[in-house]
Amino acid sequence: MELKSKLLDTHRGLYLYGTTPPRRGSSPEKLHSIAKKLTARLSNLNLDAINVYDIQDEEGRTQIARPFPFLPVVDSREYAQILNNLTGTDIINYKCVVHHPREDFSAWLDQSWQQFGLRYLTLVGGSTSQMAYPGPTLSQASEAIADHKYDFVFGGVTIAERHLSKGNEHLKLIEKSRRGMKFFTSQVVYQPEATIQLLQDYARQCQELNLSPVRIILTFAPCGHRKTLHFLKWLGVNFPLEAEQEIFSAQSPLQKSLEVCCSTLRRILESIEPPKIPLGINVESVSIKKDEIDASIELFQELKGILSSWVELNIK
Repeated sequence: MELKSKLLDTHRGLYLYGTTPPRRGSSPEKLHSIAKKLTARLSNLNLDAINVYDIQDEEGRTQIARPFPFLPVVDSREYAQILNNLTGTDIINYKCVVHHPREDFSAWLDQSWQQFGLRYLTLVGGSTSQMAYPGPTLSQASEAIADHKYDFVFGGVTIAERHLSKGNEHLKLIEKSRRGMKFFTSQVVYQPEATIQLLQDYARQCQELNLSPVRIILTFAPCGHRKTLHFLKWLGVNFPLEAEQEIFSAQSPLQKSLEVCCSTLRRILESIEPPKIPLGINVESVSIKKDEIDASIELFQELKGILSSWVELNIK
């Protein structure tokens, strides 16, 4: 079954792994070496797709100091193509649309389809509304893709924390899906309440408007080091104090973080009505520490088991 069919199939879960392209300036040999190591790690996971992120400096995102220096990475499309060739797995390529001139976006789409073989995109906007960007807005980029000669399947990002503060994230999901987005991927979840509220409000609004909800993919990541915690907070992740204390008071903080992630997913699943919204999981490691990367593989297997069992029990 092709990825498009999996995304639209409401009777199954969706299982993704997210990764960051290597540093810019890496030789072709180095790129392939890194990709081969990742391929070996992912070989037994039976993934539906791999998310390849488009990493930007994101100046102005937050007042919190960046815990890791920004290092430019290779074109995410180049790394996506290498991974696709090595794994045979579909790739969803992230694209931050705002950083390149609007008039160049159509040519970028042409090249992505023709040269890099991309078929699936996740569109990302600017990190702050306080900056003027040269590129298209998310709405403009969505319209450009919908009108484009190539039939891309594309989605967006959802941030449940915005829903707690503004109360309109569910309406944004509906607006963006009307512009052609077929799925939404969350940022890392450590606080279940915001996600639960968003999913409940989204399901209710879709029912009132007689709309079919699109797939929501929940992202999780291990956190076994204080610097990783700092980075997650810099990214905007709502990391509850009780979760932080539970993890870093444990004998093995990394293992405890996996337990917290599994508990978070279970709480979310217990709080929503199964037939309403098709769900998926996306697992990543936000650091380059080997123990956290290895733990992300374990976390994926555990979360996949939880969601698969839930789907089997409640939907099929």
